[in-house]
Amino acid sequence: MRNPATLAYLAVLIGVFGHSTSEFVSVLTGVSGPEVSVWRYVLGGAGLLLFALARRRTRNFWRPLIDKPVATMLLSVFGIGMPMLLFHWALDYATVIQVATLTTTIPIWVAVTNAVVNRQPLGAGKIFTGIAAFLGIVVLLTNGYLERLAGDDDQLFGLFLGLACAATGSAYSVLVKPMILEYGGIRVMALNTVIGALSLWLVVGAAWGIWVDPTTLFDRPAEQALALATIGIWNTTIGMLLWFWGLAAVPDIARGSYLFFLKPVIAATLSLVFLSQPVSWLQFVAIGVICGSVALEFFWPRIAGRRKQEAV
Repeated sequence: MRNPATLAYLAVLIGVFGHSTSEFVSVLTGVSGPEVSVWRYVLGGAGLLLFALARRRTRNFWRPLIDKPVATMLLSVFGIGMPMLLFHWALDYATVIQVATLTTTIPIWVAVTNAVVNRQPLGAGKIFTGIAAFLGIVVLLTNGYLERLAGDDDQLFGLFLGLACAATGSAYSVLVKPMILEYGGIRVMALNTVIGALSLWLVVGAAWGIWVDPTTLFDRPAEQALALATIGIWNTTIGMLLWFWGLAAVPDIARGSYLFFLKPVIAATLSLVFLSQPVSWLQFVAIGVICGSVALEFFWPRIAGRRKQEAV
C-alpha cells in the first residue's frame, strides 16, 4: 500500500477492531473489574517490551524517558494507566450501557482536544457527523429505550468516571503524537504501557487489595490462560500499538479518531454472528446512521472541495 495516509487509517481501524473484541475475550478470562485491567496491561506491556527489544532500532526504548522524563511519566500514568482504571471503576457505580455510551464520546474529545492544543478548527462537517454518530450509538446501545441512560444519584459518580475515562484517553491520543513522531510508535508505546501497567498494578493492589501475579498465568485453566494472553497480546499489544501509531500518522487525527464510532457497530455484528444475539430494526437503522456519519466525515473534504469549485 503506497499511500501512507491510507495505511495509517487502516491501522486505526484494526486498532478499533481490537478494542471492540476485548469485551468478548474478557468474559472468558475468569476475572473481572480492575483485575482485568492489570492483567491486560501487564501482559500487553510485556508484549510491547519484547517486540521493542527484538528490533535493533527500538532496543533503546527508554530513550524518551531519558530525554523527557516528566512528559513520559505523566503520559504513562495519566494517559495509559488512569483511563483504564477509571473505566472499570465507573462500572462499579454505573451500568455497562451508561459507561459504554460515555466512552464512545472519545472521537469528540479528540477533536476538541486537538482544536485546543493544535489550533485545528473543528469545522461544520466534524460537528455534524460527530453528533449524528453519537446519537446513533445511543440508540444502538439502548435499542431505543433511552431511559436506560438515566441514573439515580448514586450513579452520577460512575457517569463522571466514565466521562473522565473518555477525556483522559482522548487527551493522551493528541498529546502523545509529537513523541511518537519523534521516537517511533514502538518505543513510546512500549515505554508508556510498561510504566502505566506498573502504576495500575500498584494502585489496584493498594486500593482493592488485588495484587496480580503474572507468574500464575499458566496455573489457571487453559481457556482462562488463553483468554488472558489474547486480551494482553491481541487487544493490547497489537490493538493499542496500531491505534495510537495510526492516530499519530494520519493527516487529520480528529478524522482518524472518528473510526472509534464503529466500535459498537463491530461489537453488535460480532454478537449477531457468534453469539446469535438478535439485532432489532431500530438498531440496524442506528448502525446505518453511524456508518453513514463516519463515511460522510471521510468524504467531507471532497464534498467541500466540490462546493468551492461550484461557487467559483
